[in-house]
Amino acid sequence: MQKFHLIATAAAGIEALVGKELRALGYETQVENGRVRFEGDLRDIMVANLWLRTADRVKIIVGEFDATDFDSLFEQTKALPWEDLLPIDAAFPVEGKSHRSQLHNVPSVQAIVKKAIVDRLSTVYHRRTRLSETGATYPLEVAINKDHVLLTLDTTGPSLFKRGYRKGKGGAPLKENMAAALVMLAHWFPDNPFVDPVCGSGTIPIEAALIGHNIAPGINRDFQCERWINLMPENLSDDVRDEADAKADYDIELDIHGYDIDQNMIDIAQRNCQAAGLTHDITFKQLAVKDWHTDKLNGVIVANPPYGERLSDQESVRELYRQMGEIYRPMTTWSKYILTADLEFETYYGQKATKRRKLYNGALRTDLFQYWGQKQR
Repeated sequence: MQKFHLIATAAAGIEALVGKELRALGYETQVENGRVRFEGDLRDIMVANLWLRTADRVKIIVGEFDATDFDSLFEQTKALPWEDLLPIDAAFPVEGKSHRSQLHNVPSVQAIVKKAIVDRLSTVYHRRTRLSETGATYPLEVAINKDHVLLTLDTTGPSLFKRGYRKGKGGAPLKENMAAALVMLAHWFPDNPFVDPVCGSGTIPIEAALIGHNIAPGINRDFQCERWINLMPENLSDDVRDEADAKADYDIELDIHGYDIDQNMIDIAQRNCQAAGLTHDITFKQLAVKDWHTDKLNGVIVANPPYGERLSDQESVRELYRQMGEIYRPMTTWSKYILTADLEFETYYGQKATKRRKLYNGALRTDLFQYWGQKQR
């Protein structure tokens, strides 16, 4: 089976987690800004799409080279073996982006790349008329950074954060892959309690349950590459999915709770939980942060509270941070991981974090304030 140079793309700040996931799957990796490089065949592409919790997409690198003018871009693109990937009827839209490069007009870059591929395929397939593009879609991207061109084919389709279980959401939902990243950064073990005190639509507890049961996050969705009958061997997709399902541990008992002050959000979280097939694994309940107490030990709290970005919200949000501090500081065996864009969080929480980690929630800079507990044996 043909081997490909591949990249798994990722949000800024979590590339190392994607690299760790790929290494756990058995791949050698090279971590870069916004992506992780690895190699594999079509089976590996399916495995990566099914199992990566924190990545955005899995892409095939078709080619990369330096180009500072359109003639060079055209000729080097045309020289690539596009026929090895694209059948005669392939639909191949070309997206583009350019950063700090001489070829900075993105629509022109896209048009040149498209024309070069059409010329190549028309020659190979002996077509004098336009290519029909009526078949399966092969989404391409030309990305130019400092005059270095990277041409990729997206194997994923809709981003990997779209697991398929979110039937409802709140006003500022956390993407599923970012929620999974928070759970992974918390170093939670499935035999310990897990609490999200401001759970909203339930994404963080649901991602924790998927991790706890070792359920592949992409098991209930499909991927763009599964439509490529010219490349994908028959039954390969089913085989990889069956193998993933066999690795899940549905019998382990989990102690996962999600709370929110808004009953409407709890209702949404319960619907999402049901869609994920985890109804019996997570307890959702309407409860304010200040009203929660526990006698349990060695738990983990992961929270994405409101940020108070608008001045009118700031006072109430910082009161919430004070309440968190009053309740959580005495819980010395619990670890707490709180994500917020309010860099003054520690002041209102009342304690300096053990560690802070910069992450990006979309384009927004946030910090993960980490308070490590001392486990009681």
